Amino acid sequence: MAVEELQQGRWMAARAVLASSWGSWPLWTGRTQVLAAVAARTNVLDYWYAEAPDSTGLVTLLARVAVERALLTGVQPTDPRVVAGLEQSARQLCWDAAATLADDPVPWICMLALAQLDLSQSRPEHRISAPDQMLPPGPWGLLAQVRRADPWNREAFHRLLRFWLAQGDGGSASDFLAAFLPGAPTGSPLHALPLYLYVDLYRRAERRDKERARLRWTKNEQVRATVLRAYENWRAAPGEQGRWPLVDESHLAHALWATRCRAQAAEVFASMAPFISSQPWVSVGDRPDAVLREALAQSMAATR
Repeated sequence: MAVEELQQGRWMAARAVLASSWGSWPLWTGRTQVLAAVAARTNVLDYWYAEAPDSTGLVTLLARVAVERALLTGVQPTDPRVVAGLEQSARQLCWDAAATLADDPVPWICMLALAQLDLSQSRPEHRISAPDQMLPPGPWGLLAQVRRADPWNREAFHRLLRFWLAQGDGGSASDFLAAFLPGAPTGSPLHALPLYLYVDLYRRAERRDKERARLRWTKNEQVRATVLRAYENWRAAPGEQGRWPLVDESHLAHALWATRCRAQAAEVFASMAPFISSQPWVSVGDRPDAVLREALAQSMAATR
């Protein structure tokens, strides 16, 4: 209801949703992300701010929308000065949100997202020494701020993974996951993170040698073991409340199929039905619909 009303320019339901989510940080993080994605396509936040500027979470939505617009502009062939201006405005809104709601992890998550635009790590907060001496300098202080409120915040870890991938640094991305994932709770969707890394590495390698890129899935025992470990954590997720996000399940189904664990892939596909995420399918082939149909058919055939 909140999403539908935001699309129609009304914000009362969204305010109620945010007020009821405050303090439950995984829920708060996910709901602010969804509501901001909807609000970014309208000017509803302008009306909301004019009528009720002190609403809980409004400053967080304003920061999220500004960050998303800066990121979207940053990947386009745009004047760098335009991107810099949007980035600076978004950063200021993040600081405003952090000062307004001191316990809110989302402003720090948003600043982690903006770090993707700083490929040279020119900002001091993007080259802080890592807590593990084997890891390179990065935006570790921003991650630490998130973890004070929500130690295993899914979006924060995804944002830091994207930071390394934006730099084309698959090695640091892999080291980052190796350092942190062993401590993640059993059943946590964070165990899907390596699958996102594998898709990115596959996409980059495919440009050079498609066949060799595919062999990474079928011949690399370390990849297969990591995929099966993600599957076991998916199965261990604590009931409906702990269910993985659809996009994580979709990555898991793809990875199981690609590593020829077809029966396990069928189990994940069946759990998702009738839904599916466009990712990772749009990233692993020129004809994502055909790849998805093939994966689904082969997986289901393995259970007969």
